[in-house]
Amino acid sequence: MTSSEIRTLYLEFFRERGHTILPSSSLVPHGDPTLLFTTAGMVQIKPFFLGLQKPPGPRLVSCQKCFRTTDVDSVGDNTHLTFFEMLGNFSVGDYFKKEAIAWAWEFVTEYLHLEPERLWASVYLDDDEAFGMWEETGVPAHKIYRFGEKENFWGPAGDSGPCGPCSELHYDLGADKGCGLPTCGPNCECGRFVEIWNLVFTQFDQKPDGTRTPLPKPNIDTGMGLERIVAAVQAKPNVYETDLFAGLTALVGSLAGKRYGQSTEMDRAMRIVAEHGRGMTFLVADGVLPTNEGRGYVLRRILRRASLYGRRVGLTKPFLAKVATAVIDQMGVAYPEIVEHKQLVLDVIEAEERRFMATLETGVGIVDDLVERAIAQGKDTLAGDDVFRLHDTYGFPRELTAEVARERGLGIDNAGFEVALDRQREKGRSAHAFHNNAVDASVAGTCATEFLGYGALSLEAKVIGLRQAGEPVQAATDGSDIDIILDRSPFYGEMGGQVGDLGRISSAGAEIDVRGTLRTGSDVIVHRGHVVRGEVTVGDAVLAQVEESRRWDIARNHTATHLLQAALRGVLGAQVAQRGSFVEPERLRFDFSWMGAVEKDRVGQVERWVNEKIRADLPVTTRLSSYDEAVKAGATALFDEKYGDEVRVITIGTPPVSTELCGGTHVGATGQIGAFLIVSEGSVGTGLRRIEAVTGRAAEELVRARTRTIETIAEQLNATPADVLERLTGTLEDVEKLRRRVSALERQLSASAVETLVQRASPIRGVPAIVTRVDSLSTNALRELGDTLRDRMGDSIAVFATVENQRPMFLVMVSAALTKQGVHAGDIAKRAAMVTGGGGGGKPTMAQAGGKDVAKLDEALAEARRVIEQQLSAGSGA
Repeated sequence: MTSSEIRTLYLEFFRERGHTILPSSSLVPHGDPTLLFTTAGMVQIKPFFLGLQKPPGPRLVSCQKCFRTTDVDSVGDNTHLTFFEMLGNFSVGDYFKKEAIAWAWEFVTEYLHLEPERLWASVYLDDDEAFGMWEETGVPAHKIYRFGEKENFWGPAGDSGPCGPCSELHYDLGADKGCGLPTCGPNCECGRFVEIWNLVFTQFDQKPDGTRTPLPKPNIDTGMGLERIVAAVQAKPNVYETDLFAGLTALVGSLAGKRYGQSTEMDRAMRIVAEHGRGMTFLVADGVLPTNEGRGYVLRRILRRASLYGRRVGLTKPFLAKVATAVIDQMGVAYPEIVEHKQLVLDVIEAEERRFMATLETGVGIVDDLVERAIAQGKDTLAGDDVFRLHDTYGFPRELTAEVARERGLGIDNAGFEVALDRQREKGRSAHAFHNNAVDASVAGTCATEFLGYGALSLEAKVIGLRQAGEPVQAATDGSDIDIILDRSPFYGEMGGQVGDLGRISSAGAEIDVRGTLRTGSDVIVHRGHVVRGEVTVGDAVLAQVEESRRWDIARNHTATHLLQAALRGVLGAQVAQRGSFVEPERLRFDFSWMGAVEKDRVGQVERWVNEKIRADLPVTTRLSSYDEAVKAGATALFDEKYGDEVRVITIGTPPVSTELCGGTHVGATGQIGAFLIVSEGSVGTGLRRIEAVTGRAAEELVRARTRTIETIAEQLNATPADVLERLTGTLEDVEKLRRRVSALERQLSASAVETLVQRASPIRGVPAIVTRVDSLSTNALRELGDTLRDRMGDSIAVFATVENQRPMFLVMVSAALTKQGVHAGDIAKRAAMVTGGGGGGKPTMAQAGGKDVAKLDEALAEARRVIEQQLSAGSGA
């Protein structure tokens, strides 16, 4: 059987046994801030087990795409993967151990035709019930192993959620694949036994603090890795020789002019490229784009790792887009989203790979130089500062530096790297998502709040819960900061990129300023407030009032984001997809997928289109619909949003100019937006653009501010506002003429200085070198001077010091041939600048640095000579 046939057979097997087939959810988990990626089939089932959402049925089955970061460094061996598919069947309070075990045995023996004698089972230490059930299916007692919590207790997915003891099926590859010891059995590290199916008997809910409480009803959560079961069915020794990977490794080999199976080292490199090629394709299709943090960093890491290993097999030109195309062709039927986003996937991968290949040209050479220097000095590790400089200055990941060094028998100083990273790392970090998760935990068991804020900004309600410092309280008095939970509320809780409402909650005996509103995953609205008068008590009748003017500012911006997306799709094309938004009273932010720059005239077209629709005063209507009907009717849905059975559809215009699924607040007609002005448009990552804009009162204030600026400039130029541009153009032309004159004079000075400097050259260990102070020249002029000297003197070193804006500046230039002897311009510049209280660095051939104390400039030049002396000495082995 092929992998596609096994995938389909599994889903159909359980569908025939009353299971509802769930489509795979995104690799970007929705509503669970404890997870970086979807790591198991259980992730989308978790809300059903916790009773937060109603499942489409008590029996569910899925083939879930998953991604785990823990195994990145092990990819390339026989079993470990980052991206994989997880087959799983689930019971939400329906069947339990007996059915799960019986169906598992039936499927693998009667449908997949695995030989029963090759199957072994394992159970949790004290799970006699599961032990007996495996015996009933026909598994001999001596082939049922008992293990502790490390091996046979699963979960939760993240730091909290459903978990429980588990039972596993193991496939025996044969005694010839094992260690031969009499103790060899499931979980032996020799690799003879492969776990193919994990049956989790979900009985507990684990809290973030590690405590576990029984679930109201026990559930079943199973997971069978498609790649592993395919290897067993197809009788392959490892996952890379199944039909899931064979075509990809063959493609990599053909591109490199090599054949898979001829070299262990080359095979591993081809496996890594194929595996990471699958992962990057699915990550980009699910909206992950290369960045330097979070999910984007993981994507960037596997893409760069694949590119590096492609280089190991001889692929020196971009090739990963071809691998991604093969992945899409092979898996697009099962996962249509990768076909839908094919162009984005290929554009992002090609752009990022080209950028990294440029980095590689510099980075690999620098790593090689560092390795050579370390070996010459008798060291067995690369310094943490050097590894960090590669990471920070050249974008060369620490992991790749480690791999290059490892091939030469060296390690890297990870502790030193972390110290350097901590020095530079931005101190502030957003913990909002995890904060919301803590709120979820603190209000567990509280009834959902009825949200009535679409139609009312003021209403009567009842206090059903109070939290102070995360703990339930019955009352709160004047001066207290509290969380208030009402049975119903007009306050919109922060969600979907829209900030929460502010306002006031009052009763006969108290007044509370609402300073923030959150919505938890269980639909409880938490009003963050401060008691300004009296005492509020659980059970109080209150009047909840939203700050009206602020709510309307938010609504204007939110409706404008819908118009903006429609405008972008109209001007740039249907391939534009929303990748995030943020709506607050003062402004809106909209992120969208787009490769390359967006021309200014097209940004202008977008702005004009939106304003035309505002002037048309189009109606904004809302209706409820099933998700399938809404999407079929053309509604736009967010790529990573998880929608319920019933969705809210926002339509603008008749016929519609925009139709989107959205839970936010909106104006009743576009004319209420007033005006729409784009403040900025630019790149925020590979394939990701951002527009910031203002509407309504903020747009009016922006126009006023810009008008005041023009009027002030006009006064300074003694001109009318209409003449400002013409007068400024003339002034700028005069400035440009002056700049060219200064540049010409600098070149004259530079030329005349060359002869003098050549005479002042003072060799260091036989190498021509100029280490001197040069006043009255800019750093640009110094570069030209250095180039001229290099032409005159051949392989040489130049260290120039000058003073700009009352601060010392250093420029170091080293001939390429001398860098191979250990001379590094960046290190020289950095050490010299440090003497004057500054810092800097750069490439081995050229570097620039700045300092603070001009009085120490001569001392800094002396330090530069000492560093050059040390580098040449180390390079020669003296």
